[in-house]
Amino acid sequence: MAENRTLYDLLGVDPGVDASGLRQAFRRRSKALHPDTTQLPAEQASREFQQLCEAYAQLADPRRRACYDAGLQEPVAPVQRVTASASEAGWGRIGERRPLSGGEWLSIVLLLGALLLCLVLGLGMGWRRGVQLQVAPSWMLQEQTWSDSESSRSDVLPAPGPDAAQSALPSLP
Repeated sequence: MAENRTLYDLLGVDPGVDASGLRQAFRRRSKALHPDTTQLPAEQASREFQQLCEAYAQLADPRRRACYDAGLQEPVAPVQRVTASASEAGWGRIGERRPLSGGEWLSIVLLLGALLLCLVLGLGMGWRRGVQLQVAPSWMLQEQTWSDSESSRSDVLPAPGPDAAQSALPSLP
């Protein structure tokens, strides 16, 4: 790459291009220069693709583009290599905190409303049917009654009669 190439030359656009034209040019060039899809050597493709991404990050931001264009107007100003950090290029914004948008707030309110509606409907239907709000399970009641009864003590002999563990059906001859 020659040193006198501008960022516009890297993207293959004119300096007066609008944002959508810039985006289209970036997508077209990135498909051609991406290390996974190009015929160039991996190191060269990686370097050129990185330069393309940095050029797009510089020109996509209106404030940075205006500064760059002002620098191009000066006849003695050399073209500097653009170094954009990962967060400025849009690649490192995953962990960045930001305020919730209106749509996100609306979805949270709708989810909370649905939760409250389900809770009210469930409690209302239970109250209408006469169901108790807190019911002890039957296994817990049996276990408590067995442990409190006299038959659970080891010193009490079982009552005479058929063993509950034995079958009530007559045995076959």
